Amino acid sequence: MKRRTFLTVSGSAIVGTALHGLKFSRAHATTADSSATADKSAPASGPLRRHPENPRYFCDQRGQVVYLTGSHTWNNVVDMGPSDPPPRFDFAAYLDFLCRYGHNFTRLWAWELTSWDTTANRQKARHTVRPHPFARTGPGNALDGKPKFDLERFDPEYFQRLRDRCEAAQRRGLYVSVMLFEGWGLQFVPDAFKFHPFHPQNNVNGIDGDVNGDGSGVEIHALASPAVTAIQERYVRKVIDTLNDLDNVLYEISNENHPPSTKWQYHFIDLIHKIERGKPKQHPVGMTFQYKGGSNRALFDSPADWISPNPEGGYRDDPPAADGKKVILNDTDHLWGIGGNSTWVWKSFLRGMNPIFMDPYDGTVLGPKDDKRWDPIRHAMGVTLRLARQIDLARMTPQNHLASSGYCLAAVPAASDNKAAASLVVFLPGGGEVEVDLSAVDGNMTAVWIDPITGAHREGGAIVGGAKRKLASAVKADSVLWLRSS
Repeated sequence: MKRRTFLTVSGSAIVGTALHGLKFSRAHATTADSSATADKSAPASGPLRRHPENPRYFCDQRGQVVYLTGSHTWNNVVDMGPSDPPPRFDFAAYLDFLCRYGHNFTRLWAWELTSWDTTANRQKARHTVRPHPFARTGPGNALDGKPKFDLERFDPEYFQRLRDRCEAAQRRGLYVSVMLFEGWGLQFVPDAFKFHPFHPQNNVNGIDGDVNGDGSGVEIHALASPAVTAIQERYVRKVIDTLNDLDNVLYEISNENHPPSTKWQYHFIDLIHKIERGKPKQHPVGMTFQYKGGSNRALFDSPADWISPNPEGGYRDDPPAADGKKVILNDTDHLWGIGGNSTWVWKSFLRGMNPIFMDPYDGTVLGPKDDKRWDPIRHAMGVTLRLARQIDLARMTPQNHLASSGYCLAAVPAASDNKAAASLVVFLPGGGEVEVDLSAVDGNMTAVWIDPITGAHREGGAIVGGAKRKLASAVKADSVLWLRSS
């Protein structure tokens, strides 16, 4: 959500040189190829599961590590806009956009309200939102002047659209996280509950989600009403029935719900796991930051397979090394709202996380139209994905002590396994010189300098293992160094 301060976007291009290597020449480098898209990768092979040896990441049915990264935007499932009906979202063009930047993941958004007053986001529009999971049949009109919802009946258009978009993404080699509920809007959009299906004047079933009568209705996300929870459970079962056979699906319980939603979210994580145990396929379930006032401990203590944290602990500026307790999708949405930079992408990647970006996309919902200042983030995510597919990520862990910059993802063989290849990826924020500890590495290594935004790269010569070595980029700008056994 667009509510926090923007961080300056980093767009610096990189050239580099080893102190005893070759100078990186942009003219002879292999630059990022916009045709190197996610849809050229192999289709999903079975639903994702946590990698048994490196649970910082997911793996597919073949046991291959799947590193996830990509953009997401608010109206990629429901249509949103100032007109009524809102303009239809061009999902095919959106997939083209994701693949053009080399992404392999997107977060598919739910939106529970029929309207979004964007004054809470420092905008001036009131967006109409459709379709919704529940059918609008009447009799009678809701507070927005349209037929009331029948909470016992689902709208086939919504579920067909959801399936069609998951299938379309799968054909392009993209994984999707399906958001089931949305909690930010109910808390912060002006008069939000008046535009929710669980408002008593908006449904024909006598359901009133405002259990305590304060007008907010946030209790619908807190196990406060058995009748409401039963409706939500039927909806979740319907989503699972609609998508269970697809391999590219993950689930997210809710976007930025209030902290009292913790037990409610745990309940639905457990429910999905229970339902899918009796289904042909089981999919990862995630829990994301509770705004405002949530803690990362609630995420790590949850039964979720993956999480998206808040800035607590440095996830925005200096992410802590992932320890494998959860797969972490580090999402700018929960760190800035709309913000971040390419430096953050690489810091997250080298600390064992999967970075994803809250993308204004074409500016239809929030932000200026087609804002190119976010291109460095988009490109950087694609470059990390291409590199992740070249290295043996299953063996690589954050080993900050091996590089003086503090950012090193490495696989260094034990002394008893001198036949295993060594591989280190080092990030140099701001470029300059870095000391890399190669004491445990026998033989020579090849240095490759990589532009963190364009992906341009050049062999940097042989580096001798067995000691600490100093290397340097040619300019004072973000640099990536890949060292691999020759």
